[in-house]
Amino acid sequence: MSDTVLVLNSGSSSIKFGVFELAASGPALLCHGLLDEHEATPRLVVTSPAGENLFERDASDTDSGHLFADVLAFVEERFGEHRLRAVGHRIVHGGPDYSGPVALTDEVYARLKALTPLAPLHQPRCLEPIRSIQAIRPDLTQVACFDTAFHHDLAPPARRFAIPRRYDERGIRRYGFHGLSFEYVAGRLAQIAPELVAKRTVIAHLGNGASLCALRDGRSIDTTMALTPLDGLVMGTRCGTIDPGVLLYLQQHENMSVEDLQHLLYHESGLLGVSGIAADMRTLIASGSAAAREAIDLFVLRAAQQIAMMATTLGGLDCLVFTGGIGEHAKEIRRAIGERLTWLGVRIDVRANDAAHEHISGSDSTVDVFVIPTNEELTIARHCARVLRTMKS
Repeated sequence: MSDTVLVLNSGSSSIKFGVFELAASGPALLCHGLLDEHEATPRLVVTSPAGENLFERDASDTDSGHLFADVLAFVEERFGEHRLRAVGHRIVHGGPDYSGPVALTDEVYARLKALTPLAPLHQPRCLEPIRSIQAIRPDLTQVACFDTAFHHDLAPPARRFAIPRRYDERGIRRYGFHGLSFEYVAGRLAQIAPELVAKRTVIAHLGNGASLCALRDGRSIDTTMALTPLDGLVMGTRCGTIDPGVLLYLQQHENMSVEDLQHLLYHESGLLGVSGIAADMRTLIASGSAAAREAIDLFVLRAAQQIAMMATTLGGLDCLVFTGGIGEHAKEIRRAIGERLTWLGVRIDVRANDAAHEHISGSDSTVDVFVIPTNEELTIARHCARVLRTMKS
C-alpha cells in the first residue's frame, strides 16, 4: 500500500487541492480539484491529471466543514488502495519564526492565528481547514507550508522599512508572499534553462493576488509584497502600493475607521475599484468600457514599473518569467507589459506569446522571457514528504 498526501491551497478567491502519491521519484499527482469563487455559482470540481471529471458538486451553500469532509470522503473512497498520510496546507503568513514547513500542533496553530492581523484576508482562510480536518480526522498529520518562507532571508536593505529601528525589532518588516509559487517556478526554470540560474531573474506571479520576486542563484533577493499581502502590484481587489497620506486623509477627513479602511483596501480596491466592474481580469479584457481599459492599463503600468524596480535591485535583467492565472493565460497582459519594458531589452515574440509557448522572447531580445505555469500544490506535497521523512527518522 503506497502513501498519499492531500494538499489544500486556500487562496483569496479559490480553494484548490491535489492528491499526490508519495512515489520514490517524488510526489505524483492522482487528481486535483478547484472551487473558484469568481464563478456566479461556485462548484467544486475534481478532475484526473488527464482532465477526466471525477467528482462535482454545487458548493455555493456548503459550509467549509462539510466541504472538507466531502473531499476527504472522496479521496479515501476513490484511492482506497493508498494510505492517506498527511494533509499539507498553504499558510500565507509564517511571520519571523517559520523559515520552512512544520508539522502542525496546537502551539503552532496558535502562533499562526496570532499573525491574522498581518494577512486578514488570507490567514483565516488558510487556517480554517486545519480545524475542520482535525475534527474529522484527529489522527491525521497536518503540515503547514509558508508563502513567506522563500523570502525569509532577505537582506536588510530589501527587508527594512524606513521607520524607527524599534519597530523592525518587533517584527515590523517586509516578509514577501507567493513564496511557494516562486519556489516551484525557480526550480522549473533551473530545469528548462540551467544556464540562467545564476543570472538576474524576475518572476511575475500575476493573478487575483500579484507580486514579483527578484531572484539570483535560486534565492529571493527582493519582492514587491511587504509586511502584508497589500503592497506592490495592483491586484483583483487590493490596491497595491499607495501613498500613506491617502490613508491618513481618509481617516482624518472622510471619518473612516480602521475597519472601514481594511475593507476598502482588501475588498473594494484594485481592478474592481478602478473599473467598477469586476476583479477578474478575464471580465475586464472582454469588456469594451473605458473604465475596464483604465484598470488594465494601471495594472500593466504598475507591473512594468515594479519589474524595473526589481531589475534595479539585481543590477540588470537577464530573465523574466510570467506565472499565475493572469501571467499564464492573459496574452494581452504579457504583451502590454513587454512593450513597456523594451527599453530594458525585453522583446516578446507575438506568435509565441499568442500560443503561450514556454519561451516567448523574440530573437532580438536581450532578456529571456518565459511562461511557466506555477504548481504550488506540488511544492507543498514535496514539503509534506520531507516532513514525513523527518518524523520517521
